[in-house]
Amino acid sequence: MKHAVSISIGSSKRNKAVEVNLLGETVRIERIGTDGSMEAAAKKYEELDGKVDAFGVGGADLGALADGKWYPFYSVQPMVRFVKKTPLVDGGGLKNTLENKAPAFLEAKIGDYLRQHGKKVLVTVGVDRWGLSKSFVEAGYETVFGDLMFGLDIPIPIRKLSQLKTVAALLMPIAGRLPFEWIYPTGEKQEKHIPKFEKYYQWATVIAGDCHYVKRHMPLDMKGKVVVTNTTTPDDVEFFRKVGIKYLVTTTPVMDGRSFGTNMMEAALVAVSGKGRPLSFAELDEMLVKLGFEPQLQELN
Repeated sequence: MKHAVSISIGSSKRNKAVEVNLLGETVRIERIGTDGSMEAAAKKYEELDGKVDAFGVGGADLGALADGKWYPFYSVQPMVRFVKKTPLVDGGGLKNTLENKAPAFLEAKIGDYLRQHGKKVLVTVGVDRWGLSKSFVEAGYETVFGDLMFGLDIPIPIRKLSQLKTVAALLMPIAGRLPFEWIYPTGEKQEKHIPKFEKYYQWATVIAGDCHYVKRHMPLDMKGKVVVTNTTTPDDVEFFRKVGIKYLVTTTPVMDGRSFGTNMMEAALVAVSGKGRPLSFAELDEMLVKLGFEPQLQELN
């Protein structure tokens, strides 16, 4: 049996382990949270290095790939300093392959609903999900990218992909050197809910992005809205139901009641491949086709 482990600086309340069959291979996928401690995560990586088939970096990214350019998050690098043997991925591969399928999936499943309510999407942090952002633009959506709002608490919307590219080029070299917890909720901060930026939530028909960003500032009245995200626990799903979300789309498969992060699922694919290294976009696409992976839709209200 293969074993893929996501070590996350997120809340340990979201821990989960399941065994699944992928391409005829049984793989145990396991998520371990360290409640905001990068050093605890580093020690866990050290403990398991060489003993599992693949690692996922959870609750943080090694960097962001925007328009083909890689922007490293330097504050995250010490967390993985002990990894010498086990392949390590942060989900970037699936963000630029599997997540690209979301707009076409929405069109196939609820296209009439979207046209009736307006093809308008709020992507909470577009740089974090460049593939998803680009695919929404190419599918004809009006867009608001909330990078300045959700990343830096600056209430200025970005409306074009070209503007997002410029913002990335200007700010990511700086943001990449900030402490990661300044730009992304970690540990107990993931449990906090502070409604904000309501105008943009209400403008959009679709709210897309990382689940923590999507939830953190979401208004309590979101009747009829569509959420496109990943890493949803049963508590997350119940929250979305209570605030009135009509459709919930998870870009990664739901397994035993929850969807796992892109880093976890990419680590699982690396483990199953047996190649002992991260997979290219082309290799991931080939495996996704064989597996029949696609986003999943739940109607909540």
